Amino acid sequence: MTTVKATMAGTVWKIIVLEGEEVKAGQDVAILESMKMEIPIPAEVDGKVKKILVQEGDFINVDDDILELE
Repeated sequence: MTTVKATMAGTVWKIIVLEGEEVKAGQDVAILESMKMEIPIPAEVDGKVKKILVQEGDFINVDDDILELE
């Protein structure tokens, strides 16, 4: 199992994928908002979204887990 982590602190603006969805490496899975900028967060590996660990509107820090891939 692999986790997708935040690359910077910010607010979860949008979760782009659903649990059970197949994703490819490089595909954006979430968008963070920080300092009025939108920062896409890509999956680093191919996999299936097992669990989304955050909700839109949550504030997260660098290296916080966003979702789990299997």
